[in-house]
Amino acid sequence: MATQKTRETAASVEEFLNGIENRTRREDGLAMLDLMREVTGEEARMWGGSIVGFGSYHYVYESGREGDAMLTGFSPRKQNLAIYVMPGFSAYDSLLDKLGKHKTGKSCLYINKLADVDLKVLKTLVRRSVQVMRKKYG
Repeated sequence: MATQKTRETAASVEEFLNGIENRTRREDGLAMLDLMREVTGEEARMWGGSIVGFGSYHYVYESGREGDAMLTGFSPRKQNLAIYVMPGFSAYDSLLDKLGKHKTGKSCLYINKLADVDLKVLKTLVRRSVQVMRKKYG
């Protein structure tokens, strides 16, 4: 059975964020840290080498594969800020319409910088996605 690649680590979140060279990306990362702490009520943990995650849940697929994942999180990448919305975006069209400049993947919201989006809408999106995950996984 394959080993889960992205796992929670003991690395320092603050050290990781403060080590980001790009000033805007570093400041956005620190702002996301505060936003997600507030919304989730969870402390941040590093997942792998570049993802800041909040909370966790245990999943089991029909195939029998299982593991642990974060409820939500973000990664301040060189190209953009990736925000993990674990249930995906199918239920959030109205929020995405109000969010501002962004792109989406399966479970990732990509923004260039926090100044491009409405932070109140972003908080609501993260809050709702975490509520869905907590309801689904306990």
